[in-house]
This record gives sequence, structure tokens and C-alpha cells, in this order.
Amino acid sequence: MSIPPLRRLLHRRQCLLPILLAAWLLHSLTARSQDSNQVEVDKALRKGASYLVTQQQKNGSIVDRGHENAMTSLAIMALASVGHQPTDPTPEGAVMKKGLQFILGPNRQDKAGYFGASDGSRMYGHGIVTLMLTEMLGMGGDDSTDDSLHDACQRAIDLIIRSQRIKKPGYAKGGWRYTPDAADSDLSVSVWQLMALRSAKNDGLDVPSSTIDDAVSYLVRSFTSPIDANGNPRNAKNGFSYEANNDNPTFTMTAAGLLAMQVCGQYDSPLVVGATEWLKDHPPIWSERFILYGIYYYAQGMHQRGGPIAERAAELVASNLLGKQQADGSWNSSGGEEQNAGKVYCTAMAILSLSVKHHYLPIYQR
Repeated sequence: MSIPPLRRLLHRRQCLLPILLAAWLLHSLTARSQDSNQVEVDKALRKGASYLVTQQQKNGSIVDRGHENAMTSLAIMALASVGHQPTDPTPEGAVMKKGLQFILGPNRQDKAGYFGASDGSRMYGHGIVTLMLTEMLGMGGDDSTDDSLHDACQRAIDLIIRSQRIKKPGYAKGGWRYTPDAADSDLSVSVWQLMALRSAKNDGLDVPSSTIDDAVSYLVRSFTSPIDANGNPRNAKNGFSYEANNDNPTFTMTAAGLLAMQVCGQYDSPLVVGATEWLKDHPPIWSERFILYGIYYYAQGMHQRGGPIAERAAELVASNLLGKQQADGSWNSSGGEEQNAGKVYCTAMAILSLSVKHHYLPIYQR
């Protein structure tokens, strides 16, 4: 017996009601869970920022284990990533301003424009300091500080460009290594220089297109699958390695390579797609070597992908970090190498990883 039209409509609505109700409840619970998670993330970020404030030394550096140029710069960026500025009339603002004055003070940057000699942080530190300065351009609070920032930035960027042009064997061309005159390259050092260059370009500083082109060629050689004549990897789902022409992808270097390619504007590259898929199968694990270093790149690189990819990555970053924060607001790593770098390093990297979605740092924006 057929159901009359009106009764059929009512019957259909009655059948759909439990489904619609379940869908609404699921959406409501998911939204509530996400909101609750964000509250926990924001609470952790505030505690972490407060910890960094306590670590400022009398000379303005923010450090606990050495490499004061690099660590002060990471701490300043971490504070900026949660919305603080050197001009703020707050403890965080005062710490950032004093930290900037330390970096811009005497004997931090040498005559060649290099920040990596005075604190022993080498090209790692130079890239980190340069990135911080380019991100802080215009935030000095007065014309004199802003002029000093601009001058220091330009000289530091010029050194990065000169360093890439050192004569190197073909496999290493386009990258950077530990010292400005190094004749080889690795991805770990290179990605910091590329982030600094991208930030400088965003600021309107001069970055030759050939510098970026050569860097992309180096990144392609660091992908762990052979690339055909059309630029497609033989094995589409693959990662990046520490040095070029290597077939051993790791979580940290794949995350670094993913971010580096996007920093160079290669958002639609098949290597970016392949690395993203590889990282889906190899998510961050707290016991991973150099986990905080890797999560920092992972958080930024996957955030750039957008949509569900970015949302899932943010969940994984939070699940790895939230439970590891210590009572004083600091983080420490699971591995000895990062533990030796100190809690300022670990805390700054954790904050930078958790704060990506806030977009306060220009480098976080596509």
C-alpha cells in the first residue's frame, strides 16, 4: 500500500530525524572538543611565553645554554608568534625590546654581516637571527632602532647570498652548510637561510631570483626519489634527506623539505604533494630524534597545505606537545641532542609550533 504524499513527507522526515540529530550532536561535540583543545593550546602558549621572560640575562640575551644570538632570536620570534611586540608596555614587550638591543649591539654581527661567529652558532644561528630581524622589521619602536634593524638585515641577507655562490660540487650547489665559505651543503642549514630570504623578500629587500632558483634545484636533489625529465618523482610518495642524492627520508628532513619548497613558492610541486603524503604515513612521534626541530617544520609546512591536512597536523602537534610542558612553562626534548641545546631552545620551538595558526609572524602566511 502506497503512502499518501503528505504522510510520505512526514514519514521521510521522521526517518531522517535521528540521522540529522546524530550529525548535529557529532558536529557539536567535535566543535566543543576543538574549542577545548584550543583553550589548552592558548594556556600552554601563555605559560611558555612567561617562562621565556624569566630567562632574560642582564645583557639582554635570552639564553640558558649558550649560542646567545640564536637562542635570543628564537625566543623573540616565539614571543612575537603569540602576539607580543617590542613596543608593548608589558613584561613580554620589554624582554623583546631588550633582546633586540642585544642582537643589534656591538660585536654580535661582524664586519662581513655574519651573526654566527660571535656565539658559535655558525650558519644555523645566522639564518635564525636573520629570519628574526626580517620578521621584526618596522617593529623596533623608533626610527633609530628600525634603521639599525634594516641595516643589519641587509648585510645578513647579502652574506647568505654570497655564501650560496661559493664554488661547490654539482650535488651541493644551491645550498648552504655550517660556515659562509663551506664547499658543501645540507638541508637542515639551508632551510633557515631560505626562510630568512623569503621573509626578506616579503619586506621588500633585494633577493635575486637566481638565488631561489638555485635553492630549488638543491631541494629537488634532496628529494629521495629520482626525478624524471618532467620534474615528477619516480616514487610519488616520498620524502627529503639531510644531504642531496640520498635515498633515506626522515621525518625531520621531510618536514624541512616540505616547508623549504613552499618558502620558495613551489606550492604545487609534485614533491610538495609527495612529501605531504609521506608525512601523513609518518606523523610526529615524541621519541623521534630532534623531535622539536622536526615538529617546528612540520607545523609550518602542513599548515601551508591548508584544509583538513592543516587541521589534522595541528591536532598531532598539540597531542605531542601539550602533555610535555613542565610546571614552570618550559619544554624539554625527548633526545639528548636537543636537551643539550637548553630549555630556551626547546620552549621557543614548541611555542613556534603551537602558534602557527595565529598568523602573527609573517613567515607563517602563504
